[in-house]
Amino acid sequence: MTSAWIVVAVLFVGTATMRAAGPVAFGGRSVSGRGAAVVGLVAPAILGALVVYETVNAGGRGIELDARVLGLAAAGLALVLRLPLIAVVLVAALATALGRLL
Repeated sequence: MTSAWIVVAVLFVGTATMRAAGPVAFGGRSVSGRGAAVVGLVAPAILGALVVYETVNAGGRGIELDARVLGLAAAGLALVLRLPLIAVVLVAALATALGRLL
């Protein structure tokens, strides 16, 4: 089994455990408004961290700033401008391609 599959398996077990812990811990009680807001923001925060990590990761050699960072910045700008998701992907791909071309 490769290390990538080990990571996938560990993440699966961790996710399943956290998903099962909620009903067990709270039983019939409802989560407070603040608690629900925190829970709702955990997944996007983790996804954002993974995107940034994969963008600047230099394969174990530290941080590498290249055309991918330009694509990530362009995608962020497209999201701020509230463009449709397909447009965000296309803008990011175009910015990355132009960055690599230059």
